[in-house]
Amino acid sequence: MEDVPRFVTVDDYESVARERLPADVFDFYAGGAGDEWTLAENVRSFDRWRLRPRFLRGAGEPDPSTTILGTPIAFPVLVAPWAYQGLAHPDGERATARAAATAGTIMLVSSTTIDFLEDVATSSDAPKWWQLYIFEDRGVTEEMLARVVASGYGAICLTVDLPIFGLRHRDTRNGFVPPIGAPKSRLRYDPTLSWDDVGWIRERTPGVPFVVKGVLTAEDAELAVNAGADAIIVSNHGGRQLDWSPAGLTALPEVVDAVAGRVPVLMDGGVRRGTDVLKALALGAVAVLVGRPFVWGLAVDGEAGVTDVFRILRAEFENAMTLTGCRTVGEITPALVAPV
Repeated sequence: MEDVPRFVTVDDYESVARERLPADVFDFYAGGAGDEWTLAENVRSFDRWRLRPRFLRGAGEPDPSTTILGTPIAFPVLVAPWAYQGLAHPDGERATARAAATAGTIMLVSSTTIDFLEDVATSSDAPKWWQLYIFEDRGVTEEMLARVVASGYGAICLTVDLPIFGLRHRDTRNGFVPPIGAPKSRLRYDPTLSWDDVGWIRERTPGVPFVVKGVLTAEDAELAVNAGADAIIVSNHGGRQLDWSPAGLTALPEVVDAVAGRVPVLMDGGVRRGTDVLKALALGAVAVLVGRPFVWGLAVDGEAGVTDVFRILRAEFENAMTLTGCRTVGEITPALVAPV
């Protein structure tokens, strides 16, 4: 009898990660804002869409590759930016970067790696995007952006949904305070940002694609396009900012309709299965970002764990493509889904 794999779905990693991580660190990664309604809603939202499979379409060996902002990737799953990966594993962001390279996709790197962003950039040859927080100290921000550009990051991804931290009650009860961004930290995020600041960013990152992350409404989607965004990421910050915000998948059709093909739209929040990826693409996303499953993979087995989470998601996505009759990502259309 062949060995039975220990990790069959990405959720299998979470229970093991819970056992290995200190309780406050696990809660920091796993928790959301307020009563965590939005945190749960991110996952629930996928249950409200069923698939409409098509057959006899010759999709036995599908091609899951695609291109995002001119960058070819092996399949439409990117690594969402998440902070303080060194708390999960000593190799932290470097291990995740190497796993993303093995998977043939893009990693978004958090601004919380400001002290070693060059090390992350050189950890692999794979493309990386810089997830941008702007600090109150604009001089520090300007110097950081110069280093980001010099290090070859392929896009600047401004996160717009964190003027202040959401009310993360797990962290409050555990006494967990992020070392960067909070009011009393050495680097505080600027809570006064507006769309007028986009020009300041673009001037300091000439020629680098600009992405806006954290859009949940048609109104902000229109403002992002008008501000010169090259792409938009529909996101509620993993349910960690404003509780009772809509799930990313719920907001996705509204944003896609507002953008009307002018720029690509990505989404994150609650993606746990290959069928989730397919549903998001059917509703108009060109790719999804995944966060917590990679956290759990990193915590359990470092680079190998992240690589295995990629393996699971890709195998599930290819299986879903075949069973819905899609030979290529371009054949994933709204006709493949319907409301439950």
